Amino acid sequence: MHFQYLIIHCTATPAGRWVSPEDVKRWHTAPIPYGNGWKQVGYSDLILLDGSRHQFVKHNNDLTIDPFEITNGVAGINSISRHLCYVGGLDKTFHKAQDTRTLQQIETMLTIIHEVLTYAPNIKIAGHNQFANKACPSFFVPTWLKQLGIPEHTIEWRNLFR
Repeated sequence: MHFQYLIIHCTATPAGRWVSPEDVKRWHTAPIPYGNGWKQVGYSDLILLDGSRHQFVKHNNDLTIDPFEITNGVAGINSISRHLCYVGGLDKTFHKAQDTRTLQQIETMLTIIHEVLTYAPNIKIAGHNQFANKACPSFFVPTWLKQLGIPEHTIEWRNLFR
């Protein structure tokens, strides 16, 4: 399928709580009721608190989402999307959505966005909350991208909650 979206997610964990790639993989692939029971993890990449990047799925950096590259980030568009997730997204009380990205996480997120735009300059970048009734990724991606000067034609502006 033709690559159309880069979707940004959060793990919906409290600010500062360490989450490992193994934790995320277990949450997604462990059998129900211990996980979601999926065959594949939900994200292509995970950005840890220290800004390090874990690739769950290696991409061949072209305009096609091959079957081995499909992850379970947003129902209905997974075959045309890559999914990027940062650890965090909730306040320390675990009750309120909050943009908890560290400077290191933001730097890595921008590196990945620019990397993707080099081989897919016309994709749309969006947050999970633009496709589902969720707070994830705990900020409105289009506003952030516009402030950074990301090309306007790559910003998905849909907003389910206007």
